[in-house]
Amino acid sequence: MIPDERIFAARILAVDDNILNLQILKKILDQAGFIHITTTTDPTKAVDLYKEIRPDLVLLDLNMPKMDGFAVMAQLSILNPGDYLPILVLTAEEESLRFKALQSGAKDFLHKPYERLDVLLRSRNIIEVRLLYKQIKDDNATLDQKVNEQIKEIRDTRLEVIRRLAVAAELRDTGTGQHIYRMSHYSKALALAFGFTKEQGELLFTASPLHDIGKIAIPDSILLKPSRLEPHEFEIIKTHTILGAQMLAGSNSVFLKMAETIALNHHEKWDGSGYPQGIRGEEIPITGRICAVADVFDALSSDRPYKGAWTIEKTMAELRKQKGTHFDPKLIDAFESIQKEIKAVYDQN
Repeated sequence: MIPDERIFAARILAVDDNILNLQILKKILDQAGFIHITTTTDPTKAVDLYKEIRPDLVLLDLNMPKMDGFAVMAQLSILNPGDYLPILVLTAEEESLRFKALQSGAKDFLHKPYERLDVLLRSRNIIEVRLLYKQIKDDNATLDQKVNEQIKEIRDTRLEVIRRLAVAAELRDTGTGQHIYRMSHYSKALALAFGFTKEQGELLFTASPLHDIGKIAIPDSILLKPSRLEPHEFEIIKTHTILGAQMLAGSNSVFLKMAETIALNHHEKWDGSGYPQGIRGEEIPITGRICAVADVFDALSSDRPYKGAWTIEKTMAELRKQKGTHFDPKLIDAFESIQKEIKAVYDQN
């Protein structure tokens, strides 16, 4: 049940071209204790007044000049599709018009001449239903918000765990987790410059840190070897692409499917000389091609145990040199166009 104080605080809009009828209605409602009553004799103002005060009850005459009650209801239905319209029709018309009024959105009728008890009971009924409707709608919105917050928390936690796993893999190799941070930002910026949507760019940003997850399965004696790798040792290192894809395979998640593709393909080369499959050109998935550019750029421009960091200028010169051999030429062009964004990420770390 709705408390009386909320019933009497309800906003009421009365529309009737007959000023005497409005005065009678307002007096009945005033004396009963209703405190927010707006009236108009001009039906053309009804919709604007509805927008302004958002009434919990509309007392609406059917037979009016300029715009009849049916036209007003039609406009209110367009204004609030699917909403509960709290319309109480004022009528002395024949029964056929009452049925038409119900079809048009009216919830009940007040018959002229008015009887005080009839006005109050019918008005209260509609107001109570309207307030209950709004309460349920607000409760559902609050529930939806809480559910969405919980879903976001679960999603964020899941992504955080995955990102920390990627950092763990990276720490075994470089001793720092900053590579995957920079590389994921470079990948996203390049993807957006290449025409990815914002949603696709965010997905790539989240999936790209797992590109080297397969290195978890590479023996320390090879992964951490300070000297030059023997040919058979390099062949073992190369298996991190296949191992990573195997670790990520079999999921229905769009995110993990993209991560699997990146893990498998980020060492493929445009001319077909890469690994593990030796595919070439556009046979290489676009996410693998993008991450290849971002991965090599960060590897060259960062300190590593076996080399010092190259300048951005020297790194870009090397990428341009390998345009059309290692890298997709169009991606290098796109990467050149976003050097301001790339430098901003580089300078932060």
